[in-house]
Amino acid sequence: MYRAIIEKLKEWKESSIRKPLILRGARQVGKTWLLKHFGRDYYKNTVYINFEDSPNLKTLFSQDFSIDRIIKVLEIHSQTKISVSDTLIIFDEIQEAEKGVTVLKYFSEHDTLYHVAAAGSLLGISFHQHISFPVGKVDFLDLYPMSFYEFLMAAGENNLVELIQQEEWETLTIFRDKILDYLREYYFVGGMPEVVETYCITKDFVKVRQIQNRLLLSYEGDFSKHAPYEIVPRIRMVWQSIPKQLAKENKKFIYGVVREGSRAKDFELAIQWLTDCGLLVKCHHISKPEMPLVAFSDLSSFKLYLHDVGLLVAMAGIDIKSIIKGNSLFTQFNGAISEQYVIQQLILKSDRYIGYWTNDRNTAEVDFVIQDNGRIIPIEVKSGENLKSKSFKLFCQKYMPEVALRSSLSDYKQEEWMTNIPLWCIGNV
Repeated sequence: MYRAIIEKLKEWKESSIRKPLILRGARQVGKTWLLKHFGRDYYKNTVYINFEDSPNLKTLFSQDFSIDRIIKVLEIHSQTKISVSDTLIIFDEIQEAEKGVTVLKYFSEHDTLYHVAAAGSLLGISFHQHISFPVGKVDFLDLYPMSFYEFLMAAGENNLVELIQQEEWETLTIFRDKILDYLREYYFVGGMPEVVETYCITKDFVKVRQIQNRLLLSYEGDFSKHAPYEIVPRIRMVWQSIPKQLAKENKKFIYGVVREGSRAKDFELAIQWLTDCGLLVKCHHISKPEMPLVAFSDLSSFKLYLHDVGLLVAMAGIDIKSIIKGNSLFTQFNGAISEQYVIQQLILKSDRYIGYWTNDRNTAEVDFVIQDNGRIIPIEVKSGENLKSKSFKLFCQKYMPEVALRSSLSDYKQEEWMTNIPLWCIGNV
């Protein structure tokens, strides 16, 4: 399966200032597969070490940080000659190795810069105790669930993706129904690689849901494994409340929905834990759309989304029959599934800030406001047939943004004050 991030990995390989790489991402988003695929296609040799499956190597770095010694051990273990220029060294589940993250600093400072890429659950890397993190000594890349475009390519629709990315609007109208069918499927299947692969092979939504439910159970198991014992119950309560939070008309996160009478101090650590490990995406309220947006964000007011639309649909127990019921899947949850889908595509560009806006009286709201390439862009998500939005028009009249976007099931349309782009094209933004 094609992953767009492979292009960034190629840039990292060729960089003259390359440092050891940490590939970050939630569990099961395809980090191991991606690095192995990259090593196979772009290096002569790959040395793969999984510290979870190699208990004898967990103390490899505890004696000292001699790179020559470490390379010698890796060569013996893998029975592979490691060269500086054409061998990729992959450290998987690096958080399981004693001082595993710390050793990356010494690879960075070594005279001959080996090609080292590390992967591990953010659950472990972010919260592993007693480690010295190599600040400024490593490169980072973030891997997310598969985008809608990657989903289409996994289904063999490369030419369709090319048309969408080139915005060939007139030609695309011919394939509108086909694209909408794929979009319904993506809402249900989501972008978790194992789920996408299973669906593309079997076209079986029952098997898709079985894998999704297994993934959700494995996440809850990870809470107990990695989180401080005292906050595990609160992490589960926050996690399980997300479908209910997003089903509200006002999707702002309300602590009382998690547990009646609760306040920020009761659950803020649990929320931080879930967002830091990549399972939740936090979208802060902004007071006004000015540069930089982060300076106008209200840290106490936010919306929370899952990292994957398919898992949200599974958590909510939305029936498989929704796939064949016209556009009903798009409008369920007060349109929350479409919002989840949109933010999942928007976060793929990691250097943009994403917030949302409400007026002072909370009587008007714009779903997303992003800072992108020096511009402030409001984005209204419309999942139903009614495209009227007083809030969006009020925002645009008040702040007069250079670019204003509405994303809906309707075709592309340029108006004087805003542009409507199809939901299936939001990845172009």
